[in-house]
Amino acid sequence: MSMLKVTINLVVLNGEKYIRHFLDAVLAQTYPHELIEFNILDNGSLDNTIGIIENFKFKILNSKFPKFDLVKSKSNLGMWPGQEELLKRSSCKYVLAVAVDVILDKDFIKNAVEVMERDEKIGALQAKIYRYELTDLQPTTYNLQPTIIDTFGFKIFKSRRLVNMGHGEKDIGQYDPPSGGSVEIFGVEGAAPFFRKSALESCRIPLPTTHYQLPTNEIFDHDYFWYGDDFDLAWRMNLFGWKQIFAPAVIAWHDRQTTKTLRKNWMDFIRIRREVPMRKRGLDWRNTRFTILKNDYIINILKDLPYILKREIMLFGYILIFEPRVLSEVPNFLRFFPKMLRKRREIMSRAKVGPNEIGKWFS
Repeated sequence: MSMLKVTINLVVLNGEKYIRHFLDAVLAQTYPHELIEFNILDNGSLDNTIGIIENFKFKILNSKFPKFDLVKSKSNLGMWPGQEELLKRSSCKYVLAVAVDVILDKDFIKNAVEVMERDEKIGALQAKIYRYELTDLQPTTYNLQPTIIDTFGFKIFKSRRLVNMGHGEKDIGQYDPPSGGSVEIFGVEGAAPFFRKSALESCRIPLPTTHYQLPTNEIFDHDYFWYGDDFDLAWRMNLFGWKQIFAPAVIAWHDRQTTKTLRKNWMDFIRIRREVPMRKRGLDWRNTRFTILKNDYIINILKDLPYILKREIMLFGYILIFEPRVLSEVPNFLRFFPKMLRKRREIMSRAKVGPNEIGKWFS
């Protein structure tokens, strides 16, 4: 076990249409398989996901992977609480926390390890992720082209709007660092982040409890459940002094199920919003504000208040007129508000980076 260096952790729910392609890409990794451990958590799939994984089990073990665990959860823990559960089974220096609708380039792990080993202060690596659709794939060939960008990582604005850099653009190298190496970014996105395990563990915070509860802690915010956990962790990694980098030599493809491009105007905004499930729109509104509440310095909020207020007023007006169902999250927001304030106190008490250093990321 001491020789293991990389853990692949997959959390999946009803992923039968993707899981074969995902597993094929794992088996095709050029990084020595004997240095990779592989964990899968199934979040209570009702389709044939588990059956497909069981059929692949012999191939996986026969490919010199020293450890393969399939954890079957009877209930849906959520994506990132599920990843945190798998982290308990991870013994390696690096962890790839990946979604089932991702296909890894054959050199993904090899190149990621090489980049991470250059600097012990790198907490997370963002791959160059391109877009694909399931219809692009043939039964036995992939032929995926590095053409349309899915994401090169998170960018944040003074208004606290968050975007996936390059989303929907044709890749002409416009985001590649001039040196051809890597470049620091605000945060890694959640499709296929490659973490230093010690960085993840350093971001663990104790949860507020009552005298009826046993002390506990969390890395990912379990109250989010589904949306915004990666944004929250990315901000906290910055506060705790870890670098997050974009490395274009590390490549993957992602079949994103919602948006395909960034908005350029209000008509784009409306069209893109309508592509997103209503439940996700509600969680987006709630969890984004929780993330700001927990991680943002008050002095930075005051500096950028005109930008923040303008966006909040416009967005709230739109929701009030066109998406009133999103406001069903308001009671949940108020219910969790005191708990988020207590989490903020824990985060800020451990922060190693000040307002000026964080403020440089607000474009």
